[in-house]
Amino acid sequence: MPDLLIELFSEEIPARMQTRAAEDLKKLITDGLVERGLTYAGAAGFSTPRRLTLTVEGLLAASPATREERRGPRVDAPEKAIEGFLRGAGVSREQCEAREDKKGTFLYAIIEKPGRPAAEIVAEVLEATIRNFPWPKSMRWGAGSLRWVRPLHRILCLLTDEAGAEIVPLDIDGIRAGKTTEGHRFMGDGAFDVSSFEDYEARLKRSKVVLSAEERAETIWHDATNRAFASGLEVVEDRGLLAEVAGLVEWPVVLMGEIGAEFLSLPPEVLQTSMKEHQKFFSVKNPATKRIERFVTVANVETPDHGATILAGNNKVLSARLSDAKFFWENDLRVAKQQGLEAWTEKLGNVTFHHKLGSQRDRIERIAALAREIAPAVGADPALAEQAARVAKADLSTEMVYEFPELQGLMGRYYAEAAGLPAEVANACEEHYSPLGPSDEVPSEPVSIAVALADKLDTLTGFWAIDEKPTGSKDPYALRRAALGVIRLVLANELRLPLDRYADAQILRHKRHLNGEASEADLAALDALVDEIADHGVFGSAFHALLDKLSGKDPAAEGSLFRTVAGLVPDLSTDLLAFFHDRLKVHLREEGLRHDVIDACLAMPGADDIRLLVARAEALSAFLGTDDGENLVQGFKRANNILTQAEEKDGVEYSFGADAKFAESNEEKALFDALDAADAKIVPAMKDEDFATAMGAMAGLRGPIDAFFDAVQVNAENPVVRRNRLNLLSRIRTICLQVADLTKLEG
Repeated sequence: MPDLLIELFSEEIPARMQTRAAEDLKKLITDGLVERGLTYAGAAGFSTPRRLTLTVEGLLAASPATREERRGPRVDAPEKAIEGFLRGAGVSREQCEAREDKKGTFLYAIIEKPGRPAAEIVAEVLEATIRNFPWPKSMRWGAGSLRWVRPLHRILCLLTDEAGAEIVPLDIDGIRAGKTTEGHRFMGDGAFDVSSFEDYEARLKRSKVVLSAEERAETIWHDATNRAFASGLEVVEDRGLLAEVAGLVEWPVVLMGEIGAEFLSLPPEVLQTSMKEHQKFFSVKNPATKRIERFVTVANVETPDHGATILAGNNKVLSARLSDAKFFWENDLRVAKQQGLEAWTEKLGNVTFHHKLGSQRDRIERIAALAREIAPAVGADPALAEQAARVAKADLSTEMVYEFPELQGLMGRYYAEAAGLPAEVANACEEHYSPLGPSDEVPSEPVSIAVALADKLDTLTGFWAIDEKPTGSKDPYALRRAALGVIRLVLANELRLPLDRYADAQILRHKRHLNGEASEADLAALDALVDEIADHGVFGSAFHALLDKLSGKDPAAEGSLFRTVAGLVPDLSTDLLAFFHDRLKVHLREEGLRHDVIDACLAMPGADDIRLLVARAEALSAFLGTDDGENLVQGFKRANNILTQAEEKDGVEYSFGADAKFAESNEEKALFDALDAADAKIVPAMKDEDFATAMGAMAGLRGPIDAFFDAVQVNAENPVVRRNRLNLLSRIRTICLQVADLTKLEG
């Protein structure tokens, strides 16, 4: 069984594309081989800046011969039908057999395909792969039609077995497959022939090429950390940068240089970002002072002076970059100290957030109002929360953030501290964007929580107000991430927040902005409604009663902008809450909670209180994990099914009137007593939100309900007894539904 070696040798491949390209090459080739009947034992893909490599072990020497029987039309079918069948099967009439069965005599095509040699199949698959390779970007060069990420110079394609190596015959736009490759661009020995993957890998290493990206990354990290340790320093870990740098070199040579003393006063994050983004340098910090003092760069060549010339050039370029950063930093600090962060905030009036939702300055005003409202619920000082919200995005106007957008928030904290603002405000400037992803840390300081929630809720309500919600896989404004951020803020800090209240108020603020040229009466009424919702929360029928009050119960007001806009809010808020629930389901499923358990709790009152909802779901999940829980649910469903069928049949609702005096058996009487005892515990427990106690009381019903169904026929002949027992089943349903909507549970 031969082994296959493929190398596609080109000009430098961008580092960000290499890993994916090696995976794509492996998948396209191996899938193509298997589809054509060539199976294999194992395969591995590799990438360096100038090559993609694939090795396939234990490949079949040829595809197996196949024989297929295909049934066609009856022998007396119309000639056109028979011709179509023969054409589709690729056979002649003489190659078919006539076979008789119960329905008549039918034609059967016997399709035999001989096996094909591996070389022929490999050539076919490799050419299709090269011509249709899924590069994010590709180019043409010269007069050929071939497209590749960079000009393709060589194709190496060998099949190796005990008899030796065979070149797979292949020619693509004049590039003929062979057995030749070459090593390092500067330190290699030129072109050389190889005979197998083992020979290929060994010869490359002698020619100063490390084939494995993982090995190059390990070498870089090992040498960098050793150099730093020898100087009493440590390298700042950055796995993304490590992977990128490993894709920039074929023979990594680690060098460590010093940062000029005039730049050491820059914030470490500024130094780290500047060196990473512009130079691809690793930062080296002093563990005692936490300052970035040196850098590590990775060269692609060994030099007689051990990298001194390279380091000198890098230091010259780095000094120019850091001089710019120092200039930005000092200018921004001067503004922060002399004018305060408000100088930058005012400039945000000229920065559009969204053409319908206004400028960043408009957004800040809305966030500040909402942060002040949220503050008491999260234990924050309302004045500090509002102050923090007004300056949290000021750094978007700074020169440093303009140069390095990834430093937004962090630079806000530095400038807030320089301006003498309270520590809570400075921290909120940095933390209000968090959490950005599922692994991001969640703010825990009350002021930061208030501003972070207000920021995310303003974004969500704004795009709901203008009907630009996520659709399918499209989410250009990262609204799913914002919703998950709200959920994580609430759960991590165990907050009790009525989301409906804040969503309603903020949607109205957006609607007021969208209708800024309306009459003064309409705008005043909208402002009054915002204040009322923000202060007290108004829902359901009370919401519409308030509309009547604020519009003076004037029939003419029915068609006013105020009535029209305000009337949309409950539906928008309900739709946004459903969006939160969808994200919560995803989050909780990752935590191990069943989706039907979540649905059973979503159907209960207070579904806009995420912490309450999760506490109920966790208690129900724990309850269902016991034998009593699972069996009780089955007993509940049995009771509910019998009751539902009887109500449909009789056309009445059996919802009250169960009386123990009509009980005929001990099991029936025991169930009455058990329901009374459970109800006495469940009602106060639910009022106190003590779900564990409520579930425990409900679990106690399992035995009496099972005994009741074993001993009693619900649909008794006596109509009075039957009605009483159906009303008893209604009590079971009512008591159990106080805890969760058990009808939503599966199984």
